[in-house]
Amino acid sequence: MSQQISAMIVDDEPPMREQLRARLHEVWPELLISAEAGSGMAAMELARTHAPTIIFLDIRMPGQSGIDAAKTLVQQAHVVFVTAYDEYAVDAFERGAIDYLLKPVDTDRLRICCERLKARIAEEKNQCGNSAVETAQIEQVTSLLNQLSKHAQLNKKEYLRWIQASVGNSLRMISTKEVLFFRADDKYTCVQTEQGEFLIRKTLKELEDELDPKEFWRIHRSNLVRVDAITEVSRDFRGRQLVSVRGHTEKLEVSRNHSHLFQQM
Repeated sequence: MSQQISAMIVDDEPPMREQLRARLHEVWPELLISAEAGSGMAAMELARTHAPTIIFLDIRMPGQSGIDAAKTLVQQAHVVFVTAYDEYAVDAFERGAIDYLLKPVDTDRLRICCERLKARIAEEKNQCGNSAVETAQIEQVTSLLNQLSKHAQLNKKEYLRWIQASVGNSLRMISTKEVLFFRADDKYTCVQTEQGEFLIRKTLKELEDELDPKEFWRIHRSNLVRVDAITEVSRDFRGRQLVSVRGHTEKLEVSRNHSHLFQQM
């Protein structure tokens, strides 16, 4: 009887872990998800305990990054890197023939990745653990990770932390932590907080580029919502997904193009 192939999912965002777990179940139902981790440090500890065959690893996490953790994890399992779009990283992965997935994870792309993993694992068994091949692969991945680490340090992005809004003749400074959501409003953007709403002369596209994508999600062409302000996601009688945020009675519609963010619904 062959040993069941197992996997670990590593991402500091629970919704992203849930989405990937659901899609893995869809494309590879026999795969055992033996562990999940929310940080690089936890991933290394769980990898020692569970010894997964495959690790799906987010490369950008607070604390010890996925890049740092991967330098150890690639010696223990097949690592598939999961990342938000980064042109430099994607180009590096493709040139190095390294498995990677872009967020949000596309089902068809995941299916291709899983087929490659199955073939690689089967080939590994046939080679009975060719140490020279394994060493070469580890060296290749380690070299790539060092490149990505240097690139990340040189291009560390500072995200917007304060919003300036005019209130009469005065200027109001609003911390992005206070913001529940942003809504496009003609030539302005409405900034909604629990204290009230404010108008700013900045487009949603400009805000989306300046805000941390781990803190704010685009759920509609007219709305950017703070992730940790979401209290509930429901459906109306027409099947549309609606987001409820704390301290606000109005529900925000999720467009079809962004429904993948709440794939479990």
